[in-house]
Amino acid sequence: MRDDYGVVFPAPEQAAEAARASARDEVRRLRARVQTSLEAGAGALLRMQRPEGFWLGDLTADSTLESDYILLQMWLYPSRERDWNPPTRARIDKAAREILARQLPDGGWNIYEGGPSEVNATVRAYTMLKIVGYDPAHPALARARNRALALGGLQACNSYTKTNFSLFGLFPRQYTPSVPPEILLVPGNLLYEMSSWTRTIIVPLSIVQAVGTPKPVPGNVTVEELFVPQKPLTLPKRDRFSVVFHHADRLIKIWERRGIKDVRKTAVREAEHWMLDRLHYSEGLGAIYPAMMYAIMAMDALGYERDHPDLVEAIRQFDRLILESEDRLEFQPCFSPLWDTAIAAFALGEMGHPDREALTRAADWMVSKEVRRKGDWAVKRPDLTPGGWAFEFANEFYPDIDDTAMVLLALLHARASDPEKQRHAERRAINWLLGMQSSDGGWAAFDADNNWEVLNKVPFADHNAMLDPTCPDITGRVLESLCRRGFTSHPAVRKAVDYLLSRQKEDGSWYGRWGVNYVYGTFLALRGLRAAGAAEARPAMAKAAQWLRSVQNPDGGWGESCAGYQRHRFVSAPSSASQTAWALLGLAAAGDTQSPAVERGLGYLLDTQRPDGTWDEKLTTGTGFPNVFYLTYHLYRQYFPLLAISVTGCATPLRSAAEAG
Repeated sequence: MRDDYGVVFPAPEQAAEAARASARDEVRRLRARVQTSLEAGAGALLRMQRPEGFWLGDLTADSTLESDYILLQMWLYPSRERDWNPPTRARIDKAAREILARQLPDGGWNIYEGGPSEVNATVRAYTMLKIVGYDPAHPALARARNRALALGGLQACNSYTKTNFSLFGLFPRQYTPSVPPEILLVPGNLLYEMSSWTRTIIVPLSIVQAVGTPKPVPGNVTVEELFVPQKPLTLPKRDRFSVVFHHADRLIKIWERRGIKDVRKTAVREAEHWMLDRLHYSEGLGAIYPAMMYAIMAMDALGYERDHPDLVEAIRQFDRLILESEDRLEFQPCFSPLWDTAIAAFALGEMGHPDREALTRAADWMVSKEVRRKGDWAVKRPDLTPGGWAFEFANEFYPDIDDTAMVLLALLHARASDPEKQRHAERRAINWLLGMQSSDGGWAAFDADNNWEVLNKVPFADHNAMLDPTCPDITGRVLESLCRRGFTSHPAVRKAVDYLLSRQKEDGSWYGRWGVNYVYGTFLALRGLRAAGAAEARPAMAKAAQWLRSVQNPDGGWGESCAGYQRHRFVSAPSSASQTAWALLGLAAAGDTQSPAVERGLGYLLDTQRPDGTWDEKLTTGTGFPNVFYLTYHLYRQYFPLLAISVTGCATPLRSAAEAG
């Protein structure tokens, strides 16, 4: 066709065909790009698999771990000498350099990437740097001191910091909460109304407080300059319940001075036995940093010789958490092999990766780590047969529900070389999960019905870790795990669906307890509801999908700050690979695999993947204790994007083709 000026234009049908051809070419290019990304990502992940079959990424946190390492060395190698030179001095110096390297421009230290200075991290960093020999007039310490005072000084710190400082006379003992070992003698299993991690922390700490004596500080260093003048030293009394507990704390302190000595001795002996029992079949007490640290201090306080096998092993397990280079030292709070292995194997299985041998090695390793002994959870579920998996290499008193659900998902794809053994392990794990459901229909991390809210009022509860309540993220994962094995009509599933629907926020999101935060909770709740196939959940799922689309960043990715835990709402952050993947997985679970939001999210992951198939990520996306302690899982940035691309990457190009046609 020609216009009045003789210019040739294609006929309408020719133009339409050209547009369709162009769209098909674009789809082919995008599909090829997706396939290349998946192959590169899977290849990178497989290269990270250990010969034994497991995956293990670094798990790091904030500078308080390095600060507490120095504090532990002060306990083990006490000295008043200014030239403090314990056998671990080289590591102490490395830890100090690591602390200093993390100082913020304003002089403080934060507890998550991009976060503001936090008083506990700042006070502990300043104190340890001063103790190891940095001059208080050093510019870094001067800025740290000013920042600590601006944040409220030592008085504004939580009970964990104050208790640790009181063990060295750096904070008055009378103003720190007492943790009496007699708690093990109280009828009614009071100890087991607390979270599992709190149990493993307070039992050895109770021994340290009961029989330990304050240790000297090298060079007789004090931190008087960190006390804000005229500010009270007592812990704040938030309400009438906490006032009652503060009065009880005073009575406990009187008991410590004047109580019946035989009762105290019996209590200490019970605490010691409880602690030692839980060191068996475990890589340290509770296999977590603070409990392991206090266990070492408790054994030392009880007079264990340095060559005592239990103390030697406790120190060895603790030191294994160190990530060390020639001039730096960083501590991990624990290991995460079951968690990393299950998610990595699941991601590879969901994408249909053909390397069955790698998945078989992973399955054999996971099945070999099944927990077959009763742990603390059995206090409330005495008739339940053991089954499931822990988070770490060995932690048999504390298998966890989230890991068990994730391993079961992985074993949908990863087939062990002994099918019968795997089948029995899966059956036991399913029964254990069903038996660990709490009465409200949800699942917690380690226990059932661990929700006695009054315990949040005790003086040492300000570390925000006293309880292990049910949460949407774990409940969503358990729901998916059970439903993908055919339990969609089980009464436990119906209760869990009701639980999730009742916990949805007004804006459509769900709270994430163990990952940051609303994006994490929402993606897992949606996957659980999708697997359950509950018709009544569809409006809630559509609302959640709309919320996810509404918080997408302009670059196509998603990012969420840990600050949301304090503000009780979503707080945007720069896009991260893991959180973008979670959002895409949530949208896909809600039935959205072809919207512009999904296409832009997929594009973000494809654009940010590195040539070696990996992704980079600076944002903190893991949660230990909200508002107190956060985690960086270094493999989140690898297996979650791979899973998201495999779920959305093949469906998204179809939208472009449909529009062009």
